[in-house]
Formats: sequence, C-alpha cells, structure tokens
Amino acid sequence: MNHRSTTAFLVISALLLLLAAGCTATPQDTKTLDASGPSPADEAYTRGVVEYADANYRIAEERFGEAYALYTDAGDLDKARTARDAMFRANRTYIEYPLNRSAAEAALREKIPGITDESIADWLDNRAQKIVSEDETLYFYDVAGNYLYAHFDDMRKQNERSLDFDYVARYAWSENRSGEAGPYVNPVHYAGVERLEVPHEALPSSGVLKIWFPLPVETDSQRNVTVTNLSCPEYIVAGPFTTGAIGYVYYEIPAGAVNGDLVLSADIAFTSYEQIFRGIDPAKVGEYDTSDPEYRLYTRSERNIDITDAVREKAREIVGNETNPHLQAQMIYYHIIETYPYSHVPHFSIDARGPKVAESTHMFETGHGDCGTQSMLFSAFCRSLGIPARAIGGYQTIMGETPGAHFWAEYYLPGYGWVPNDPTAAEAADWVVLPDEKRSAFKDYYAANLDPARLVIQKNVDAPMKPALPEGAAIFRIVRQYPAIVSDTADYDIDLFSMMDCFTIDIAAVDQ
Repeated sequence: MNHRSTTAFLVISALLLLLAAGCTATPQDTKTLDASGPSPADEAYTRGVVEYADANYRIAEERFGEAYALYTDAGDLDKARTARDAMFRANRTYIEYPLNRSAAEAALREKIPGITDESIADWLDNRAQKIVSEDETLYFYDVAGNYLYAHFDDMRKQNERSLDFDYVARYAWSENRSGEAGPYVNPVHYAGVERLEVPHEALPSSGVLKIWFPLPVETDSQRNVTVTNLSCPEYIVAGPFTTGAIGYVYYEIPAGAVNGDLVLSADIAFTSYEQIFRGIDPAKVGEYDTSDPEYRLYTRSERNIDITDAVREKAREIVGNETNPHLQAQMIYYHIIETYPYSHVPHFSIDARGPKVAESTHMFETGHGDCGTQSMLFSAFCRSLGIPARAIGGYQTIMGETPGAHFWAEYYLPGYGWVPNDPTAAEAADWVVLPDEKRSAFKDYYAANLDPARLVIQKNVDAPMKPALPEGAAIFRIVRQYPAIVSDTADYDIDLFSMMDCFTIDIAAVDQ
C-alpha cells in the first residue's frame, strides 16, 4: 500500500470509528457522531489521527488543538478532553527532539572541543537518537551528552576536575563493614521533607486536581518508614500507603479551594541499610516455587519489562551453558554494563508513541538507555530465564547531597532473598580516570551489593496504584518518583509542567 493509499485508508477508518466507536484517550480512537455527519471538530480530530499515523507529530498536535477548541466551544467536554489528551500525546512524542541537523552538529561542537566532522557525521547518522516528523529528522536534546557517555576518553577529560569519585565510591571501597553478618548492615537514618508547589497562575480555575503524591515504602532494606504532617488531609481520598509495591497518597482537590499557590508537603523519615550479598554460595541457592504468585509476577512480561523472543534468545546466549540463577544474573549484569553504555533517553516519547514499545525493548533494540532502561533490560533478561527480577525506583544521594531520581535492579534467589545491583552506578567508574583494580572493585561491589544512600518509592516499574493513572492524561506513567497531576479542565499539560521544577525532596542523615 503506498503512502497516499495508506492516508486515504486511515481517513476512512477514522471516520468509521467516529460513526461507530466510543471514545478513549488516545489519538487512534474517536467518539460517536450525530446523524448529521462529521462536525468541523470531528474533522479536525480525524485529521489529527491521520497526521499522527503519518508521523507528522507537530501538525497532529495543531489539528488536535483545533478539535479541542471547537469541542470546548460547542460544550462537548468529553470529546474536548479526548482531543486535549491527544494533543498532549502528540506533543510528548516529539518534544524531547528539539534539534535539527545543524543544531545537533553545533551542540556536539560546543560540548566536545576538537570533535571531528567525521565523528559528528558518524554519531548523527548511526548512533544518535532521532525521530522523523514532517519528513524532517529531529535529534534528541542531549545528543552531545550521550556522545560523551559512549566515548569514555572524552568523558574522562570533562570529569577530571568536576567529579569527586572518592566520595562516590565511599561505600564500594570501604573496608569497614562494622563486623555485622549482613545482608542488611550499616543503617543510616534519614529525615526530610517532600514538597510540591505549583504556582497559582498555572492552576485551572475549575474542576478537580487529582494528585498521586509519592512516599517512601517499606522494603527489606528500607525500614521504619514514617510519614507525618501531610498537607490538606481533608482532600486525601486514598492512603497514605507506605507498604506494598509503591508508596503514595492520592488527593482530589477542587481547584476553587486553592487560594494562591498549590502546596503539598510531607515530613518523611526512614532507615536505609547497606546491602551486602558477597557471601552467596551458588550451590546453596534453593529451588523456585513456580506456583507462587510473586514468582509468576516477576517472571512475566509487563508494560516496560518485555520478554520478547529476541530477548529470550540473547539471554540464553549471554549465559551459555550456565544454569545456576545467581551466576546467570551476574553474567547478565556484567553484560549490561559492558554492552549497553548509559545514556539519557526520551522517556516521554517512548511512553507516548504507539504501538507501545517497552523501555527494556527500547534499550535492547537501540543500545540507548539510562538507569531505568538498564535496570528494566536486566530484569527482562533475567525473567526470560525464569529468574524473578524487578526495577526499583526512588532516589539516590551517592553522587552528592541532593537526591537524584534513580532506578536500580533486584533479582530473587531462594534462601537469600532479593539481591540488588546497580548497573548505572557501576558504569560511573568508566567516566573517570581510575586504576584498573579500583574500577573493577567498584563494579564488583554493585554486582550484588548496594549502598544505603537510597530512598525507595516503588518496588518495580509499572507498580499499580488505586485509582490507576489514566492513560493519556498522565505522563511518564512508569515512574512515580514525581507526583502525577491530572486535571479534566486544564488546557495545557499540567502534569508535564509539574515535573519540571515543582517537586523537591530534601533529606539528610540524622542521629537517632
């Protein structure tokens, strides 16, 4: 089918959907029309569907915006929300790709002094993350930073004076384990405040603000979690939850009840333990109970940890003839840090585009991935071999005092429990000049151990919440280190806006 025929087919299909189907919050679907036929709003929406399918994302955003305005003027608020969410989705698809070819080249020259034209061309043609919209190739915003992550010599030059690696490695290189047996040792007590502040001018004037506010959750390595002084308790609908798969509290706040800026905060405290699993004896690893619901949960595909045939085949290739789950997981860990260098990735676009591609699959197929995708691909490889594994989400202060959003991984061994590793932390040793033995020791530490400079929010990506985050309205649904804000009446992407600079976590180690 040629391009013109494809477009005509999509137009007809979209019109048929308009006549026959109910509405959902995705650009591919539409709502039932009156018997009089398509309205101008319906036609604008259908054009948006076609433009999106033809990878004209910026034009699609405009068409959905037109439909949103027309539906709003007509008083059809259900269709208006559908068009608005489709507009958001189109924007999220391309917003992380702001650079054309000349701008991408300029970014590389500015970030990497002395880079050659040949290196630039090779990176942009063969390695860089890009998207095509309106037949124009657009490049990921951190095209230059990702070049550095893939070229250690250049990265080391830039980090020579800016990264205090002795501080980063303070746990990995420590000789003092306090003499405790483990695996949970050297507790650190933390206390602090989480705070969401959305300026008044960014709030809708009506409707209800639905907010999923993250909280620390109890785990084997994070204990004694307390949450106090939660703001606006009269608007809490569910929670606070600090046990289970994910920590959060859910609010429904009438926009009219907010005087001035919207401020939500919580005082939090918890104890984080260093995890030391160096003493695992592969011969003492027990047998899995394959009928256990948790085993089945963590060995199946999920939205962003996908066990494809290709992943299954590659995992078997990585482990070869090895059958012990601990040794298999260790082989996968080293494969990740040696084969899939860290890089920033377009999470918004990955989550928005259809058909949906799992984050683990994105890294497997493109070679690009950050802490989240590295941990998810590790988990996908393990799961494909029948080893329960998951990607843990939260914050870390291993790089400095300011908490940074982070993901790492765990795999389960009968007789030992959940064994942690952190491929991204391990790879940081490649970004600085180090003696080989120190670099190896650092990577070996993070193969089955973990520092206590952590705050856990969710035990796995895609951890469910009740009520669930609505498809289309909430951005970056897999990661809930940040609050999610959904409004039926906001005419701009308030959830995206709130992720930028509206949420802070301030924690520090305290004496007890």
